[in-house]
Amino acid sequence: MSSPTSYADWCVIIPAFREAAHIASVVRGVRAQQLHALVVDDGSDDDTAMEAERVGAEVIRQPVNRGKGAALQVGFEAALARGARWIVTMDADGQHAPSDLPAFLAAANSGAPALIGNRMSDVGAMPWVRRITNRAMSALLSRIIGQRVPDTQCGFRAYRADILPLLATSSSHFEAESEVLVRISQAGHRIESVPIQTLYGKVESKINPFADTIRFFAMLHRLRQSRRRASR
Repeated sequence: MSSPTSYADWCVIIPAFREAAHIASVVRGVRAQQLHALVVDDGSDDDTAMEAERVGAEVIRQPVNRGKGAALQVGFEAALARGARWIVTMDADGQHAPSDLPAFLAAANSGAPALIGNRMSDVGAMPWVRRITNRAMSALLSRIIGQRVPDTQCGFRAYRADILPLLATSSSHFEAESEVLVRISQAGHRIESVPIQTLYGKVESKINPFADTIRFFAMLHRLRQSRRRASR
């Protein structure tokens, strides 16, 4: 495993759907950190792919929209094929600051194979609905996985490549990122949190509070059923 003290063999995956207005700025920020930006265009019908390529990203185009979880799986496979040893995931809407990437680089020295961004120490800029939802779901999921993760809903993360098989989720939407934490914990791995900026502008969240909450609890039910079957 290459040393985490440099960005050699790091790859940043950016799943994107209809993000032509923001993707170029995100990619520029990643490239400014001397990192490879791999954009998975999840069936966008705008100029997302073109804008990403224009500023130096590698782009994988999906013919139809399949959801964030499915787009991440495509990105993970591509990153591994390109020899990545650490994989970072970032959102394409500008709510994750590329300037926080060095914090993940530093945290990689902790030995934990999963690093999760934490926005909850400064929630003043976070919409109150998201604040309440994040805290409630993070508290619930932390109890389930047996270790505290303050911001389980944050998509700004870094994974060591050797745990990527655990990231092959059965979920295809936003709940996939919660399922990943359950699988990593069940395999006995430690999860570390990395303080990051809390950025919320005028971008409307693609999370559907009703549908995605249902998917979250359905995911937990599937995992419980799977564990019961495995223990028989």
